[in-house]
Amino acid sequence: MTDTTILTTRHGHVLIVTINRPEARNAVNAAVHTGIGTALETAENNPEIRAVVITGAGDKSFCAGADLVALSRGESLQPDDPVQQAWGFAGMVSHPISKPIIAAVNGFAFGGGCEIALISDIIIAADHAQFGLPEVKVGLFAAAGGAFRLAQQLPRKLAMEYMLTGDPIPAARAAEFGLVNHVVPLADLMSTALALAERIAGNAPLSVQASKRVALGIEAGRIAADAPYWDHNARERSVLMRSEDAREGPLAFAQKRKPEWKAR
Repeated sequence: MTDTTILTTRHGHVLIVTINRPEARNAVNAAVHTGIGTALETAENNPEIRAVVITGAGDKSFCAGADLVALSRGESLQPDDPVQQAWGFAGMVSHPISKPIIAAVNGFAFGGGCEIALISDIIIAADHAQFGLPEVKVGLFAAAGGAFRLAQQLPRKLAMEYMLTGDPIPAARAAEFGLVNHVVPLADLMSTALALAERIAGNAPLSVQASKRVALGIEAGRIAADAPYWDHNARERSVLMRSEDAREGPLAFAQKRKPEWKAR
């Protein structure tokens, strides 16, 4: 991969995938989508890769979610290739693979960044990391799986509070309710994630992969139980994205001003 937007390195049987846009808080654009999705395809099809660790460059942001500045300019956040589009946001959220994925969350994981963490199998977070779905603050909703996955992975009432307010969830609070597996100092983040990935990689690979597929209901590269959620998700998004508020939110964000909601 010549584009440095996504960096991939091998550590034994572990593939490390790094979102490398620290100047944009590792926000997702079309290049990030293609790069992550391609890396996951590589992992799935290479028997020597037994686990994946995904992280962000720098010490502030794991991923800020969708690149709202690019969105406000009318840029697409997904590639033109329909096969790659089917991978979902960031090339990942509707692209389940059999190889275990560990998110090493090195900073805030907001919006689509949180949704990347939610589709990961295990989360290791730096102690200053935060999670959140702030889409409601910018006229959108967590349409990349967050609107149903957060409610599946946290107690429902707690998930509703965080999703409807858009407020951040500190790493320690997320760990308290099982959203995060381990919280560690930033200096120990990657070593902790890699040590766990290596423990997984030391087990029988086909057994690990079968276990993940059964646990998540993955068949033919899809999670069948998610299909009704995605269908509903698409209908709601289609309506919302035609609204004035959905245009106003990203524009206000890009212009660094308070949005003026019209509820239409």
